[in-house]
Amino acid sequence: MPASAPAPALVPDPAALQDPTLTPDPTPTPKKDHRVLRATLRWTAALLTFAAFGAGTAYGIAGMERTDVPGLATVSDGRWVYPTLTKAPLPSGSPGPLAAENKAGSHYADLRALVLPAPEGATVDKALSGTDGWLATKDLLSEYAEKEDREELGKKLYDNGLRHIAARGWTTPDGTHTRVYLLQFDTAAVADDLFGRDIAPYGSPGYELRDAPDSVSDEDFPDAARIQDITASVYVESKPYGKEQARHAYISAGDVLALVVQSRKGTANPVPFQQTVTLQSQLLG
Repeated sequence: MPASAPAPALVPDPAALQDPTLTPDPTPTPKKDHRVLRATLRWTAALLTFAAFGAGTAYGIAGMERTDVPGLATVSDGRWVYPTLTKAPLPSGSPGPLAAENKAGSHYADLRALVLPAPEGATVDKALSGTDGWLATKDLLSEYAEKEDREELGKKLYDNGLRHIAARGWTTPDGTHTRVYLLQFDTAAVADDLFGRDIAPYGSPGYELRDAPDSVSDEDFPDAARIQDITASVYVESKPYGKEQARHAYISAGDVLALVVQSRKGTANPVPFQQTVTLQSQLLG
């Protein structure tokens, strides 16, 4: 049954969005499901400056109208141009997954509408479209290197009541191959438990990906690229990594557990990976 998407959360004062040296207020912002605010979605400074400033930029997607969320512009640091991003509408009266009254953390929007679209110029991987937009579990499990891991993880997903998987993949002209998977469960508690205990522990992932057999926690992933109230474990393939390098992240947002994978011949550029993880997190928040 279609799930549904988060109501927009309040964003900081627009003036704060212009200054990348400002640190976001750590106090949680109250969620108001019926109030819609506009803000400009952008990265106000190149991601490469995040480490220098040690502070964050607010990403305005959560505070925008669901029909008016612009994509990001390409700049010299390697960011991609995304089409206009639109948060899927919520059924009347339904709360967002992070709303206090939504005890189960349910996404009430159609999960298929919450998958990040491919950026401009990319070639879409039709194999990840699945049937009617739903991907078979075996196709997700093919991301993992070891047969034993595929069997074990498949059983855990089944035992924990995996409802369905929505996915999208694409390849950009520079050869970067991206895959995004959204797995939906009955409650946030189930997704959180799988995330922290089995799939995405700190230090190294619970299961090796076929493209990233030797991945470790990515200590260079900027805090400013993380979204408040959404948990992400981020990994990078360590040297020596052969002909290709892979980066991947698991995201836990309400009843959804997401996997984002990027691989590229040579070195996988961290900037579009950070951009992709951030935007997908926002769409789930």
